[in-house]
Amino acid sequence: MNATTIGLDLAKSIFQVHGEDGQGRIVFQKKLRRGQLDAFFAKHPRCVVAMEACGSAHYWGRTIAALGHEVRLIPAAYVKPFVRRNKNDARDAAAICAAIGRPDMRTVAVKSVAQQAMRSVERGRELLVKQQTQLTNCVRGLLTELGIVAAQGRRGFAQLRTEVEAGDARVPELLRATLQELMHQLDSLAEGIAKLEARIVATAKQDLAMQRLCKIPGIGPLTAHAIVAAIGDGRRFDTARDFAAWAGLTPRENSSGGKTTKLGISRQGDRRLRSLFALGASTVMRSARASEGRATPWQRGILARRPVKVAVLAQAAKTARIAWAVLVSGEAYRRPASPPVQAAAQAA
Repeated sequence: MNATTIGLDLAKSIFQVHGEDGQGRIVFQKKLRRGQLDAFFAKHPRCVVAMEACGSAHYWGRTIAALGHEVRLIPAAYVKPFVRRNKNDARDAAAICAAIGRPDMRTVAVKSVAQQAMRSVERGRELLVKQQTQLTNCVRGLLTELGIVAAQGRRGFAQLRTEVEAGDARVPELLRATLQELMHQLDSLAEGIAKLEARIVATAKQDLAMQRLCKIPGIGPLTAHAIVAAIGDGRRFDTARDFAAWAGLTPRENSSGGKTTKLGISRQGDRRLRSLFALGASTVMRSARASEGRATPWQRGILARRPVKVAVLAQAAKTARIAWAVLVSGEAYRRPASPPVQAAAQAA
C-alpha cells in the first residue's frame, strides 16, 4: 500500500520517513541514507511530502518536487506541539505528518536557487559587519585598559586609530603590534563589506521589482533586495497585514474571555528584514519631526500621541504593508498628496 502523505525528518546523513494513507493509518516508517532518498521518492507514486522549514529544506523541496511530488514546508514551531514525549527521529517524522494534516496549517514557500543566492550574499555581509563590530570593540577595550578612549561611532574610532598609528607613547610596543594586526583585519573586512554591498546595489538596480520598492520612503537597495530575496513576488501572503505580521512588526496578543490585551511586537519572521524596516522608518520619522511640512497627517498624529520609538515601529509596519502592495500589484509607488498648507504659514 502506498502512502498519500509522507513526513520527512531531515538530517545530514540519515533521514526518517513516515508514511500514512488517506485514513491516517501508518503505511511505513523507515530510515534512509542520503544517497537513497532520491531513488525512494522517484519510485513512490505522487503524494504530499511534508518537511520542517530548516537547513537544506529548500534544496530537498526543489529536488522532491522535480520528481512529481507536492512539497510543503512547515515552520518548526508549528510541528513541535505534535511531537509526543521521548522525542526521536521517528516521532519527529510522525509529528510532521500529523501537522500537515491540519487544514489550517500554514506552510513556507520553497525558495528558488536565485532567492537562496541573494540571501547568501546578505548573510555573508551580515557576518562581515558582525566581525567588524567585534574587532572594533576589541580594539576599544584594549585601549581603554590604558586610559585611551574616544567617542562612539566611526568618527570616534577613526580618531582613536589615528592616535595609535601616530605612535602614542601610552601604547606599549608589544600591544602596538597586536593593534596593527587587528587594524589590518578591519581594513580587509571593510573592503569585503563594500564589495558585497556593491553587488546588492547592482542587483537592485537591475531588478524591476526592487526598483519599484526603492521608490518607497524608508526603503533603499539593501531593504528592497532583502524583501525580494525573502518573499519573492509576495503572493504567498493574502494581505499586507499578513506580511507585516510575518516580519514581526505587529503586536502580540494575549486575550481571553472577551478581554483583548495587546503586547509588544512579536519579533517573528526574518530578523534582518525587520531591522532594515525599522532603520528606514527611523530615518523617515526623523525627517518628519525635523520638518512638519514633510510629515503626513498620519505621521503628525502618531508622533503627537505616542512615544517616538512606538511611532517608528508603526511606520515600519506601514512601510512593510506598502512594500507588499507595490510588490504584488506591480504598480509604482504613489506618494500621498501633500498636506494642506495652514493659513498662518501662507500669511507668513
